[in-house]
Amino acid sequence: MRVGALLLLLLGWAGPQAQALQGPIGAHDPSTIVKDGNKYWVFATGQGIYSMYSTDLVKWTPGPRTVFVNNAYPGWINTKVPGFQGNFWAPECVFMNGKFYLYYSCSTFGSKVSAIGLATNVTLDPTSPNYNWVDEGEVISTNANSTVNAIDPAVFKDTNNDVWFTYGSFFGGIRITQLNAATGKPLGGTSYAVANGGVEAAYLKKHDNFYYLFINRGACCNGINSTYHILVGRSASPTGPFLDQSGTDLNNNGGTVLLNSAGRYTGPGHTGIFEENGTSYFSHHYYDSYDNGAPKLGLAKLTWDAAGWPVVSRDWLAPATGAGAAGRYTIATSSAANSLVWQSQGCTGAVGQGITQDTRTGSACQQWDFTALGNGDYKITSALGGLAASVASCSDANFALLQLGAYASQDCQQFHLDRASDGSLVFATLNSNRVVEVPYASTAAGAQLGIFDYNGCTCQHWFLTAATSVTATTPATALTGLSIYPIPAERGTFTLDLSARKATEAVTVEVLDLQGRSVYRQVIAHPQARQAVAPALWPGLFLVQVRQGTALFTQKLTVL
Repeated sequence: MRVGALLLLLLGWAGPQAQALQGPIGAHDPSTIVKDGNKYWVFATGQGIYSMYSTDLVKWTPGPRTVFVNNAYPGWINTKVPGFQGNFWAPECVFMNGKFYLYYSCSTFGSKVSAIGLATNVTLDPTSPNYNWVDEGEVISTNANSTVNAIDPAVFKDTNNDVWFTYGSFFGGIRITQLNAATGKPLGGTSYAVANGGVEAAYLKKHDNFYYLFINRGACCNGINSTYHILVGRSASPTGPFLDQSGTDLNNNGGTVLLNSAGRYTGPGHTGIFEENGTSYFSHHYYDSYDNGAPKLGLAKLTWDAAGWPVVSRDWLAPATGAGAAGRYTIATSSAANSLVWQSQGCTGAVGQGITQDTRTGSACQQWDFTALGNGDYKITSALGGLAASVASCSDANFALLQLGAYASQDCQQFHLDRASDGSLVFATLNSNRVVEVPYASTAAGAQLGIFDYNGCTCQHWFLTAATSVTATTPATALTGLSIYPIPAERGTFTLDLSARKATEAVTVEVLDLQGRSVYRQVIAHPQARQAVAPALWPGLFLVQVRQGTALFTQKLTVL
């Protein structure tokens, strides 16, 4: 946390408005995610200690109150840090001993006169009658003559229940000391110097037989001009020495770069790691270059390579294998085996064909290739014909529909994928940040997909399964021995003439408008030789598609 962060925060935060995806405005120096009940919480730099919560790790909402309401923070702080005015930096929250321990930094810009304090609470839910922050006083403090600066706390509980505390900044580097596991205060033993060289925002994590120290270097808090970046080193001991992949000590300017500026994500910093149901979320802040450098919360995927080093990626979707193409999936409305799946309507792979949800058949028109564009953005193309999922007319409006189109690298053909806590993915279009959904949460087969503001509806969450087979690799075979009359059709009523076909199996009749939207769909289980169809169409030009088995008949129809 450096000079300018408060000003940036105040300028960048638009107010207490829930913003779906890519992090809410105003999240700077976020704490590690903690969960209380069905809510995930993060605390961040701000007056009185700012908080926000989520129920799905996608939509984040500012907390209804700060930790210290109306600037009523503990009086001991100004004794240690004269001039402090209630803007707390870089909080950290952990759950131990049946309650939440919230560590916070108190300082003034460009000074080593600093203190870290501790407050505890048995719940994070402000509506609970048990909600009450109890200040536990000072954890550690420093003055102008100290060799280190008491800011940026982080807490790590080891597998043997030892609790370790990291803190410090570019004024003297990073220190680590052991805490009393019951009180959350230092045991009073040695404080170890573990990283130096313009370093801050340290975080300790154990994986297998190594301890990993994540740090930040570079210029923080300058919006799109920030050069902040996250590095890592590891050690066989929680007290170091921590060496990077080349063997250089973090105390000697070492550190392997883990996460740097890329695309809209400028100046990533302040590591936190939250693990749930086998998934590791890597939290951090960044300055959004697409939004005037506003500080936001970022969540990325943390994995580990074969050598045991951490890998951080915003690409939540791993390349799939099978079906002859990497990254090929079916996209379902739920995790159930019989759930409806994305389908290119009519299964011809034609430009303008709507993208609908339909009964699972395993056909190529229900399989989709995901091409990673970087930073969690993807191109989605149909396995049948290779056309791209696109927002019709590149609209950014609510209720705009999805259809197939030739890929032209437009924002309306690119989707940012966020992972929700239930394992589903949310697809946000880059041209609007609105998300793909089944309009009105329809459960009907044939409903065309569209975009809408994110609201957490299950109709906006998608489950992907790697495609392992394709039952149709070419467009459907022609359905012959069938005709439609009269053309033009009056009052939207027409007749299917099936008398030349011997087969009597069910037929599906679907009528599309010129935008590829389904305006009528009927399954006729036992069709007559001459089958009347009455979709009540309005005057205009339509496309009638008749499917029987794997065969398809199409016919333009003018309605008077």
